[in-house]
Amino acid sequence: MLGVTPYLAFDGDCAGAMRFYQSVLGGKLDMMTNGQSPMAGQLPPGSGDRIMHARLEVDGTTLMASDAMPDVPFKGKHGFSLSIGYDDVAEGQRVFDALAEGGKVTMPFGKTFWAAGFGMLVDRFGVPWMINVESH
Repeated sequence: MLGVTPYLAFDGDCAGAMRFYQSVLGGKLDMMTNGQSPMAGQLPPGSGDRIMHARLEVDGTTLMASDAMPDVPFKGKHGFSLSIGYDDVAEGQRVFDALAEGGKVTMPFGKTFWAAGFGMLVDRFGVPWMINVESH
């Protein structure tokens, strides 16, 4: 098995979300809009600016995403969280604070019985995150 890669769905804000994640996490981002794809002429009108495929590579980890088609009802994001682990509390706090900006903190970042730092949030794009810093 090559690994499990999270693939997020958005409702027209994929490009903004993925650029935001790159600004917080770093890495290399590649994106293709529906209008740039070889299938552009076969896709629904008004979908040209939506993201067909986005890929963010960060430290050997991949996050992929796309926008739903405008004619498909979007039901939001639920039933999962993206979890990131760090070795450094300051870096975990920085990432937590950046992802939380404009979103909703569901568990403030802090020391727990299992971690030197842990927190949960839903970012401004509706994606739930857990940030964990291992105790050493």
